[in-house]
Parts: sequence; C-alpha cells; structure tokens
Amino acid sequence: MRSLNLIGGSISAWCYNEVLGHIPSRTLRRIFLGWYLGSLGNNTNVQMHCRFLHGRNVHLGNRVVVNFGTLLDGRRHEITIGSNVSIGPKATVLTLGHDPASADFSDKGGAVVIKDHAWLAYGSIVLPGTTIGEGAIVAAGTVVSKDVEPYNIMAGNPARCIGQRPNDLHYELDYRPFLI
Repeated sequence: MRSLNLIGGSISAWCYNEVLGHIPSRTLRRIFLGWYLGSLGNNTNVQMHCRFLHGRNVHLGNRVVVNFGTLLDGRRHEITIGSNVSIGPKATVLTLGHDPASADFSDKGGAVVIKDHAWLAYGSIVLPGTTIGEGAIVAAGTVVSKDVEPYNIMAGNPARCIGQRPNDLHYELDYRPFLI
C-alpha cells in the first residue's frame, strides 16, 4: 500500500509542478491544491510556477500569498504556514536534507512552522526544523537555519537579526494579480 501511495503522490506532484502550476488560471490551480495539499486556507493565492514536494504535508493558512517560483518541500515532515503570510518569489522552504556528519549520507530534517504575518522575501531559504515567529521578516537571499523570534527582521547567511518590526500588525493580505 505504501508503494501505491508513493506512486500516487509522485504523479500528483508531477501533475501540479509540471502542468497545472503553469496554467494561468487561479481557479484551476486552487481546485487542485485544495485536493492535493494538507490544507488550503480561504483567500490564499498560489501563483504560477510554484513547486510542492509531498503536498499532503503542506498546510497553508488564510490569506497566504505564495509568489512565483517558490518551492515548498513537504517530504517526510510538515510545513505549517499561518495566516496573512507573504512568501516572496523564488523562496524555498525545506524539511529534509542530509546529515553532514553521517558516514552513510543519511537523511536529516524536521518540520517548519511559519507563524501569522511573517514575510519571507525574494529568494530566502528556510532550512529544516525551524520556526519563523509571528510577524518576522526574512530578507531577500537570507538563509534561516535556526528559529526566528517574533517580529525580528533577519538578513544574511547565516541569518542574523538586523532590526525589529512593529508588533501591532493587523493587515489582511489580498493579493491576486491577473494571470499569475
């Protein structure tokens, strides 16, 4: 049974990543993602050219914006994204990698949690087993390998705190550009 689930999951991922994710119809993509992902919140927008690995482990809250070219890797561990989260173009969220100390190249990973009102900017990378706190910002090109405290603004590789964001955030995202 496990092999049938693996084959079905692989076919589903291929269908979205190589076909449906390239079609300029938000409605069609949303219908498929509602079935394919672990959960898909209200008014969440996934733009074209995003990729999902093992979508059943990916949970998107309400009013999440996932910009073009983003990779959400739900292999083996879950990605849980809160509400009003903005994920910039070509961001990457990983849950699985390899243990560099392993003699046999064994896997190493962990769940990723991104809390409400967080913002991952262009090309940012979130590594396995991390939590991005509420309202935190991960600047463009930043690599996050450790938990980020709420409302911290992180930049660099490795990520380091460069400032604080106000903690009275109350906006609701509603970004649905035409055709993408």
